[in-house]
Amino acid sequence: MRRMPAEWERQQCVLMSFPHEETDWAKGNLNVALSVFIRIAQAIAYKESVYIICKDKSYIASMFCSTRNMTFIEIPTNDTWIRDYGYISIIEDGEKRLLDFTFDGWGGKFEASLDNAVNRILHQKGYMGTTPLEQIDFVLEGGSIESDGEGIILTTSTCLCNPNRNGGLSKKGLEEKFKTYLGAERILWLDDGYLIGDDTDAHIDTLARFVNKETIAYVKCDNPKDEHYESLQKMERQLRSFNTKKGSAYTLIPLPMPDAIYNKKQERLPATYANFLICNDALIYPVYGDRNDKIVHGIFKALFPKKEIIPVNCLKLIEQGGSLHCSTMQVIY
Repeated sequence: MRRMPAEWERQQCVLMSFPHEETDWAKGNLNVALSVFIRIAQAIAYKESVYIICKDKSYIASMFCSTRNMTFIEIPTNDTWIRDYGYISIIEDGEKRLLDFTFDGWGGKFEASLDNAVNRILHQKGYMGTTPLEQIDFVLEGGSIESDGEGIILTTSTCLCNPNRNGGLSKKGLEEKFKTYLGAERILWLDDGYLIGDDTDAHIDTLARFVNKETIAYVKCDNPKDEHYESLQKMERQLRSFNTKKGSAYTLIPLPMPDAIYNKKQERLPATYANFLICNDALIYPVYGDRNDKIVHGIFKALFPKKEIIPVNCLKLIEQGGSLHCSTMQVIY
């Protein structure tokens, strides 16, 4: 019997993959990008172990004032979004297992052969101890699925059913895969919702997130003039139609959209507060220098009253299409 734990379950560590001069970050200010990753790692490491995959561990370690709870591991990478190529943890018959799905650069958009090998190399180096690793010839990104820990998976059809992944497998075919690999009992499919500038074909972790087994936080757009308005309104209506394992409607917590943010080419960037990370003793969330940053802080404080609520400015991250949650992957005990 398998199940995919929820993010709020006790974590052994969080994986991160730091940018270097051979990633897309080299096109911009690499040191500015590194400063954001350092801030995220520090926030995690305050009370939890963080494994930092990097090109030069001595150089990266030297950038920290304290390396408490940090382990630096040299492994070649293409990019930094380890949420999508890191291990997916499952529990099978009471024992933890690590799943290594295929990562193809979000449907072949980007070179990903190095990223696709990270899990195997990390396991071979012994950092996961004796925890079994299962390699799976099936494309699946960690940011594309949310688990309530009790057999319900929340995801988007725009991403999972896309022809650029697994040949456009049907919902029924995907549900069978999730039942086999993740122990899923029910899949909640969102058919609407997206963010401009997102290369993932609408990952769920940019749009809607479980915060407990009966509550979903989601991106809400109140501006009828915003391009996202109609699609996110449809997404909200569909969320209202979903039921928990007990059969009751979910408590829905709207997260405001940040005001539109553009890069130097006047391209809109995919800023979202839904890309937060639940840690053992903290909730770490992205901010963008936006008027809604403090409002969201209050929302998270109410949702996670026993956790420290830590904001990290992620303006630099969204220049490359991701945010805070995308740059991390938890490994469950």
